[in-house]
Amino acid sequence: MKNHRIPLALLLATVFILAGMFVATVSSQGPDPNAQTNQADKVSGTGVTVDPNDPQNVANEGTGAFTFDPFKSDPTACDIYDVCGAHEICEDGPCPTPTPPEEAPTGFDDQTNGFVIQGDPITACSPGPTPGTFEADKFIFSVVDEKADGLGPVYNAQSCRECHQNPVVGGISQVTELRAGHNDSSDFVDAPGGSLINDRAIDSKVQERVPPLFSALVYPAASPTPSPSPSPSPIPGEEPVRTFRTSLNLLGDGFVEAIANGTLLAIADTQDAVTGGQVHGQAIAVPVLEANFETNRDCADPEAACIRRIGRFGWKNQIPSLLSFSGDAYLNEIGITNFLILKENTSLGRPITAFDTVADDTVCDDDAGIVCGEDTERDIDTFTEFMRATKAPPQDTDIQTQFATDVDAGRTIFGDMPNGPGYSCSVCHVPAIVTADIGTTINGGTFVVPASLGFKIIRPFGDFLLHDIGTGDGIVQNGGQPTRLKVRTPPLWGVRTRTRLLHDGSALTFLDAIQAHHGEAEDVTTAFAALTSTQKKQLIMFLESL
Repeated sequence: MKNHRIPLALLLATVFILAGMFVATVSSQGPDPNAQTNQADKVSGTGVTVDPNDPQNVANEGTGAFTFDPFKSDPTACDIYDVCGAHEICEDGPCPTPTPPEEAPTGFDDQTNGFVIQGDPITACSPGPTPGTFEADKFIFSVVDEKADGLGPVYNAQSCRECHQNPVVGGISQVTELRAGHNDSSDFVDAPGGSLINDRAIDSKVQERVPPLFSALVYPAASPTPSPSPSPSPIPGEEPVRTFRTSLNLLGDGFVEAIANGTLLAIADTQDAVTGGQVHGQAIAVPVLEANFETNRDCADPEAACIRRIGRFGWKNQIPSLLSFSGDAYLNEIGITNFLILKENTSLGRPITAFDTVADDTVCDDDAGIVCGEDTERDIDTFTEFMRATKAPPQDTDIQTQFATDVDAGRTIFGDMPNGPGYSCSVCHVPAIVTADIGTTINGGTFVVPASLGFKIIRPFGDFLLHDIGTGDGIVQNGGQPTRLKVRTPPLWGVRTRTRLLHDGSALTFLDAIQAHHGEAEDVTTAFAALTSTQKKQLIMFLESL
């Protein structure tokens, strides 16, 4: 803030996973890496597809567990989460674990999950808040940045809250970002300066647009100019690959961050086995910015060590941790450099130094000599703390009670599609996951899972993996060319608060979104089409309760 204004047991409800250390081959992407480029795409070539048979680079984060409860073919199979969480004995016998995990706290109530204390509400007349309470962190997360704070020169929003607010701070919104590029043979190539096309600029001279631009970057004679002064630089090439990306829910993301790498890999393996290879989520390992910034910033040196973790944030799983997410978003969405990302974005690959009036080399930690960029108060630390302290989105128990018969029937269809292929929506929209054990070291050794986030049951209805369901946007970010047509499964917790569905917001009803599913989801979509009108309605009513 500135100035403070499965060899796993298939089809059982409980699966326990041994996490390992993994790596994969690098798939390069994009134009000349030495060219000026948006930071959003600077590490595009450093993500790797995880190969469980080549155990290196991705840290062992202990064991984890998840449930495929709606998968179960045996209706009497013991469900550790729904039964053992409330009773000492499961219907099939003793609980598989002596101490079952606790449910993660949920609520749209602006209350902490326990990661930090609640604190006193911050008002407009309050003195500058000190980070460390939920209320103070939320206030700083919501502050509007101005030009004097380092806003831009190109950006999308002036505040984190602007894109994450419905129905409370940290939720979703209707705000989208724009990306573009083109295909060279079968490979995607970024638009000049990177696929992210910022919607706003602090000066019209550096406003980005989807090329072609036939007249661009003409500086007025009286204005300050970079040295050497740039000449006019039209961009005649077309960028026909274009897409919007809807803003994502951040509530409960502290629990998502706390999912062990091995849990995500086991989900992918189980999907493959359950569906006979039709569905198999892709896990990619991406750089943990906070674990590399002192020794190999951006993992730019291919000969040096690069600490990676399985990505789980962003539509392309390009981000592995919430601090990395904060640093990336502060630069790419608001235009403020920070200690993780010191280099400004360009305007379609063209210099913006004439319009960047706030220094990017301010030292914010004299003892450590850390350069913090324009984020002189290390707000990205506070953003991270706020997100880790949010509760997960709750289900609407009023809807589930009032329409119990239909919602329960819809829940059953969600997990076991009538006349389906033997699996259903829940194969990707995984109903329940258990976070890593308390005390597990994650994020390349930079964060230890606390009691407030560890060994918790979350019900995200997502797998945090990449899939091709026929809706892919054609954009490559941090996973190489194989991810071009893949997007992360959107978690459905809190989906009733979203008016625009799918990655680009193009589906306006649940029915539209379901019918758009093809590719890996084709068999389930076909089975859905064969449902009666009543069954379709019941499935949608279940979604309306999430």
